Amino acid sequence: MPSRNRHVIAVVVLVPVLAALALWAFAWPASRIAPRDLPLGVAGPPAAAAQVEKQLERHEGAFEIHRYADEAAARDAIKDRSVYGAVVVTGQGPELLTASAAGPVVAQFLQQAVGQQAAAGGTQVRTVDVVPAPAADPRGAVLNAAALPLSLAGIAAGALVTLLGLRGIRAGLALLGASALVGVVAAGIAHSWLGALGGDWWAEAGVLGLSTLAVGGAVAGLAALLGTAGIGIGAAVVMLLGNPFSGATSAPQMLPEPVGAIGQWLPPGAGTTLLRSVSFFDGAAATGPALTLAWWAALGLGAVLLGSSLRARKADAEPAADHRELSAVG
Repeated sequence: MPSRNRHVIAVVVLVPVLAALALWAFAWPASRIAPRDLPLGVAGPPAAAAQVEKQLERHEGAFEIHRYADEAAARDAIKDRSVYGAVVVTGQGPELLTASAAGPVVAQFLQQAVGQQAAAGGTQVRTVDVVPAPAADPRGAVLNAAALPLSLAGIAAGALVTLLGLRGIRAGLALLGASALVGVVAAGIAHSWLGALGGDWWAEAGVLGLSTLAVGGAVAGLAALLGTAGIGIGAAVVMLLGNPFSGATSAPQMLPEPVGAIGQWLPPGAGTTLLRSVSFFDGAAATGPALTLAWWAALGLGAVLLGSSLRARKADAEPAADHRELSAVG
């Protein structure tokens, strides 16, 4: 079969396969959003709190219940990102504490679930947003949308470093410089212009830059070790797994298992979680995602240096292998 015909068949077959993979990766988790062991607090007198906990357990597998002595302790747990909300039993009736900054979709779900449960018992629930989302972005749309551009920026940085032939320290410096500028530009847009972030400006810029570096380093590192095919592999992992599994539009505990957990080990998910912590929760629960991004960045840059060193050794060995000594004849 002529090579051109094979190329036509490859295009006809591969494009639908890629489309199916992309549709599965993005649409399947989105269509299965529901709480799975979502951390939720219960506070109040022991007898009343036990009754509320029993009612919540009717949602089998939905909540991971944490008990707190009073409302103050429950508020602290929300601010520390230990729970997404809390039901507080008071003398005036149940009260729901939420944190829309941790995920507007989660806060809305808690209002519906707890509100319907209270309505069934003939009571009403008062809702208090302990850590609200910014007034300029109440639905968290900007933060949710930031994951894709940062991933694209990282992929572009890693691909350009590879295609331009940068090696070793030069490649590492190019990735660091590009990621730092992306962080500054992104913080300028999301924080200063759109008002969608509310934390320390430079900390947010650092998180955005580190998220970009984690992706760019991974793509460039794979390319340094595997050749240009590494660009495609890195881009596929980030785009088909990292972004749809990140939980940016809801929360990791709202995605099918083990999708939520996998997403937090990839740069887009870890970057979104870290950005929320830095922007709205004074850095609470930031250690895990920060270490995840740092590991991706370090391993990626290390692979870039290793690939450069291996190429240099191979280049030095080739002249010696090709050398032939002349010998006298006759």
